[in-house]
Amino acid sequence: MTTPPYQPGYPQGVSDKSKVVAGILGIVLGSFGVGRFYMGHTKIGVLQLVVTVVTCGIGGLWGFIDGILILVNGGVDGQGRPLRD
Repeated sequence: MTTPPYQPGYPQGVSDKSKVVAGILGIVLGSFGVGRFYMGHTKIGVLQLVVTVVTCGIGGLWGFIDGILILVNGGVDGQGRPLRD
């Protein structure tokens, strides 16, 4: 068995999670924190859900904007690896 090649600057290579899927989930279901749960950021996902409930839905804008930013800028998964395109 061979080890994957080392990529400088990225811990353990590139994530198996997709930037496009995370962005779309953030836009469509961002008020529930689904995009962040998918990426492995459970604390932020729970926080997005709590903010949405406490603000009676207005906090859902956070997830929508977060999804757009993930699509434009990318992001990292829960282990610090950059999302794949």
